[in-house]
This record gives sequence, C-alpha cells and structure tokens, in this order.
Amino acid sequence: MHLAVVGSGPSGLFAAKEALRDPAVAVDVIERLPTPFGLVRYGVAPDHHRVRAVTGTLGAVFDDPRARFLGNVTVGRDVSPVDLRRAYDAVVVATGAPHARRLGVPGEDLPGSYAAGDLVSWYNGHPEAGNPFGVAAREVAVIGAGNVALDIARVLLKGGAGLADTDVPDAVRAALDERPVERVHVVARRGLSDVRFSLPELLELDRLPGVEPVVDPTALPAEPSPDRVTEARNAVFRTWAAPGRTGRLRLHVHRRPVAVLGADRVTGLRLAGPDGAQAELGVQAVVRAVGYHAEALPGLPFDADRGLVPHEGGRADRGLYVTGWLKRGPSGVIGANKACALQTVRTLLADAAAGRLDAPEPGLRERLVAGLADRADRLRRPVGWAGWTAIDRAEIALGTRGGRARTKITELRELLELATTTD
Repeated sequence: MHLAVVGSGPSGLFAAKEALRDPAVAVDVIERLPTPFGLVRYGVAPDHHRVRAVTGTLGAVFDDPRARFLGNVTVGRDVSPVDLRRAYDAVVVATGAPHARRLGVPGEDLPGSYAAGDLVSWYNGHPEAGNPFGVAAREVAVIGAGNVALDIARVLLKGGAGLADTDVPDAVRAALDERPVERVHVVARRGLSDVRFSLPELLELDRLPGVEPVVDPTALPAEPSPDRVTEARNAVFRTWAAPGRTGRLRLHVHRRPVAVLGADRVTGLRLAGPDGAQAELGVQAVVRAVGYHAEALPGLPFDADRGLVPHEGGRADRGLYVTGWLKRGPSGVIGANKACALQTVRTLLADAAAGRLDAPEPGLRERLVAGLADRADRLRRPVGWAGWTAIDRAEIALGTRGGRARTKITELRELLELATTTD
C-alpha cells in the first residue's frame, strides 16, 4: 500500500513513521520546500536546541527504503490534488496552520506592524521570508499570551550577539545588532493566572542578563493558586513585581489593543483596560502573536470558523486524511503531533483492512514522479533525501567556518543548486 504524506513537518513525519510500522506500507513524503522538518526548522526558537534535536528522530524515517522524500514539489502547482488521490492508496495532509490571525484594529497594516510568523520565519532563515524587520525600533510591543510571544521577546532582547551559538543566518544576526531593541512590551488580554506562558519560558527570560522583567504588582493574583504549575508561574511573577528592576521586558496583562498608531509607520500602540480606560505605548514596532489559522488544499472540506478540516479520527473523506494543526487547530507542543498522527494512521489502516480505500490507478504514481524528475529546468525537479543531506552538509560547513554548529542557508536558489546537483 502506497501512501502520500503532504508536508514534512513533525505531524507529517510522525504519521509516516507510524505508517511504516506496517511492513506492507510505503510512504512518499511530499514537501514544497527543498528542506524537511517544517515547524521544527523554521518555527521553533533558534536557541531552543533541545527541541530542535527532534530532527534526528524525524529524519530517521528516511533510513527505511520504503520512505521517499519528494521536496520542491507543491501540490496544486506541480501535481494536482485529483491526480494525487488517483495515484496513491491514501493521502495524509499535514500542512499545518501557516497563516497568522489578525488583530482587526486600525493601523494594523502600517509599516512596522508584523505577523509573528513573518518575524519568526525571518530570524529562522526561511527561504521565503525576506526581511520584514527592516525598520529600526528601540521599543517593540509583542501581543500575545503564549510562548511564541515570549520567544520573540527573548530573541529581540538577545540580539545577534546573544544568538552566536545558534543557526541564525549571519545577515539576521547582523541586522539585530545594527538595530538593537532596548525594550519589549508583552501585551496579554488575559490575567496572570490565565496566560499560556510555560514556566521554562518565563525562567529563560528571568535569567537573561540585564533584562529583569517587570510586571505591575497590582496585577498579581490575590491568593495562591491550588494548581501547582500556575502557582510556580505566579512565584516568577512575584519576583518580577519587585521594585528597582531594569524592566527591559515589561508584561502588561488585562490589556486589549484597540489601535496601532502612526501616519506612515508605527509610532505607538493604544491599549484598553478592563474598565475601558486607554493608555498608549510609545513603540516603533508591533508584533501580533495571537495565533494561526490553516488553509485547506483544494478538494479538502474545511471549517473556516474553526480553522481546521472536519474529520472522524483523522478521516476527512474516502482515502483522504489529516493530521497536525490542520486536523485539530493550532495548539499543542511538537510532541502532541505524535499522538495525533497515531490516531490518524490507525484510522487509515483500519479503513484499508475493511476495504474502504479505492485502488490507485496502476503506474500513475511513478509516471507523476518521473514527469517531475524529467523537467528541463533542473531547479524545478524534486529534491530527494540525498539532496537534503547535501544542504545539511553545506550548512554545517558554513557554521564551522564561523565557529558554530550550523548556519542556515536562506537563498532558495542556493538550496536548490546544492540539492539538485546531488540528486
């Protein structure tokens, strides 16, 4: 049985790994970029080395000869969804939730107002990111009550010099040092007891030299929380409320953004409190980290209100399955994708055993792949796993020359040149 998995992030590769436990299954993992690992490579904070190490586990999928990586292949451009379903016994879609949610306030589109995903992609070296952080900003507001907001705040406060032990591209490090951020305001609509910041993330900020985060003492919960994790967070917040701290990071809670200010670029952010009283922050950049939403492939049912594909145990349609954020919405850490993928693959294999899958059109799968591989433009051909390992070696070599373990290559053409020469 041949499966196609669309997307090589953690959700897609966990699904491929689970499916390959069945010796009668082979998997093609289809990825629009020439590089695998999705959110782990381009979304996880660059200084979170332990989380990024999961790429070793994910990449081991391709040690199995029944697994094939088809990078540089976009479904809907290079192969139609209809042909994909005709060519494989089943298709698992794991394309995540790549689009940032909007605030819906005036001034949101001013220069200097950014989606968190765009900024994260930039400092993580995504080949399609460009340089969104091109305007100097001494003070930045990051809106959000989750770990993404804290990651962005930490990266900006560290600057390029503070990221010397990461794979952040040299141009990004230089830009962060040329336009240093002096203070970050993290703005949350929730109260301190309800924020989604994890304790390790808070402690990371607390240990940054010279940052000394600050929170208003009046925002502290009046009583200890019976929940152990919440009370541990509250203990950190109590230290942040002590007088005399530098406050290079300031946490504003129970504050709702009502307008991004400025005529031709961001000059401030207006906030409203629970009583309706308004105040302004004099910032030169605003980053919205208020969540993500998915986008379905053509032919997939999609619930736009919830931002996910309706499904039963991962089954979206006959022979068509979903996993990851596209399936359950943008929530959960990297490891949550493993259980999610397991459920989807179990549903798929049960459908196969019950005869609920249509047989693929004989020979179509390899004809499609061969047609892509025979393209006259070498840079439009699929990138195999050998191509990715060539990129991997080049990035490690680039990092070694700069005294680091790795430095990301960001130019798409350079990545494709490296990969397709090998393949």
